[in-house]
Amino acid sequence: MSLDKHDLHHEFPEFNDAIHALKVGDPHFATLFAQYHDIDREVHRIEAGIENTADSYLEQRKKERLALKDALYQKLRAWPGN
Repeated sequence: MSLDKHDLHHEFPEFNDAIHALKVGDPHFATLFAQYHDIDREVHRIEAGIENTADSYLEQRKKERLALKDALYQKLRAWPGN
């Protein structure tokens, strides 16, 4: 099974500058960013078979990751440099 990368730099390479600027300058973005990456790492470990969980738990974590990604994307699009 091929495991895709879902970190924000791979998901939104066109926003690399905005990601950096917002991580440094926007505490709310930095918090969302950290939460997103914590969940992404957990999902990756589950999908890689390193951790075992119920399928329903994995699906819930994926939904949480998606909701965070949507919130982060909205902040990236609103960044003045875009």
